[in-house]
Amino acid sequence: METTEFLIVGCGPAGATAAREAARAGIDTVVLERDAIIGAKRVCAAGLRPGFCETFDLPRRIVHCDTPRLALFAADGGEHEVLFGPGHTTTREELDGTMASLAAAEGAQLRTQALFRGLQRDGRRARIEYADVQTGERRCMTARHVFFANGATARLDGRDFGALAMAHWGVGLMATLQYRIYLGTPANPIAYRTLELHYYRGLCGRQVIGWMFPKRDHLAIGLGVMGKIGGAALREELEALERRIRSRLYPRVRVTEVRQEGSLLYGGLPRPRLADGAALVGGTAAGLVDATNGEGIYEAAMSGRYAAEAIDGARRHGDDAGARYAAAVRGRFARRLTHRVRLMHYLEARPRRFGLLFAQLARTPRLAAVLHQEDRERRLSDRLYLYQQTLYFGIRTLACRE
Repeated sequence: METTEFLIVGCGPAGATAAREAARAGIDTVVLERDAIIGAKRVCAAGLRPGFCETFDLPRRIVHCDTPRLALFAADGGEHEVLFGPGHTTTREELDGTMASLAAAEGAQLRTQALFRGLQRDGRRARIEYADVQTGERRCMTARHVFFANGATARLDGRDFGALAMAHWGVGLMATLQYRIYLGTPANPIAYRTLELHYYRGLCGRQVIGWMFPKRDHLAIGLGVMGKIGGAALREELEALERRIRSRLYPRVRVTEVRQEGSLLYGGLPRPRLADGAALVGGTAAGLVDATNGEGIYEAAMSGRYAAEAIDGARRHGDDAGARYAAAVRGRFARRLTHRVRLMHYLEARPRRFGLLFAQLARTPRLAAVLHQEDRERRLSDRLYLYQQTLYFGIRTLACRE
């Protein structure tokens, strides 16, 4: 049986960042990735917040478009412009593949087509069973620490996962479908400067979050619906959204190719527990996703950084890596992400509230800027301003009947 100090399940932004920074610190690190090509099967709008490449020391070549403009569309179709950033767009193939290559360059061992099958506790170590998809063999490896970064489809509900299990994980799962639209000639220039988010009740009667994110050679147009929905109904929803976007951005442009991709994403509460003994969980598998916009790449990469730091710290100082990791991640993200879930529930209860919020954001640039900050970045004056604006919004929305 093989052994390692740090075993990572999943090579997305969380797993790749953990692998890179742990290996750089001299920690023996192995990554298990189920896909043959890292990032190739991940459905994601792949928007990056301002400064992401600098924060995680990534090359600027992965950026497709710089997007200083956020366009928010409410149920009535009204567009509300918010300026920020600039943000950036990329694809998960380029982002995840680049991050994985950088991890390998630091000495992390990456194993693709390695499908995680189960966890067993072995004293203070963890025993991982996985399948080599190429050969069909079942293999085992023990590790001092295991970091689960295997996305929204991570099933951590077995007995051996202990406190990591979350009884209502499935409630937060979202069915998504995305088209990559390739055009014969460019769309309207504003499309390549804009991130679009659409919030409305779909044909299925449920709340839909749609998006249009520009890339260097295509437009990514997709949507997500909470809960289970049939494939035909999901395609019908997306086709209706694509027609609306086409009428504004490329009404007379020939579409040369459409590629379809779908998967599950997550839009619920963070996991209550992020570590249990030798096992840690991060990224989307930990529920570190902003429910208002689906953003989770930054939180995922930062959770990977905290995992590497916690394990390095435990090795140096003999303390509990899990406790160190959980405290860092919860202190950084839990409060904000929990508030975003509650905000979405409040808005969805009366969809007209989306329009009122978007109009307020468009009128008050400072509010948009403060909301974009993390809690630790806000000064006392920012907090007071945010409370004032929240009260104003609450009073205005009390009268909403729909």
